[in-house]
Amino acid sequence: AENMYFFSELALTLNEPEERVAPTDSRLRPDQRLMESGRWDEANVEKQRLEEKQRAVRRRREAEAVEALEEGKDYEGYTPLWFERKVDAVTGELICVYKGGYWEAKDRQDWSLCPDIF
Repeated sequence: AENMYFFSELALTLNEPEERVAPTDSRLRPDQRLMESGRWDEANVEKQRLEEKQRAVRRRREAEAVEALEEGKDYEGYTPLWFERKVDAVTGELICVYKGGYWEAKDRQDWSLCPDIF
């Protein structure tokens, strides 16, 4: 543990790659993989690319929302695949609750609903 910044064994393995996961799994982030292999400059370039890709998606969604508003249409925006937002009955806080589908998609290896985020 002292050689690994005193992290527990669990903490050290949390980012380990796993086979057959959704293509949106954060362990598949290409910048993270480059960083972990010590390729810092490439990781930084990749991180910048990913961030710009995220900004472009956000700008597109914002433009779609404005367009829908101007046309008097409803705009749903982004909807998470595996979770939904609900108000916790006890605390009154907004929480994310698993709505199903991930494990079934994993069993079938059908990731067709997943967006291309990397």
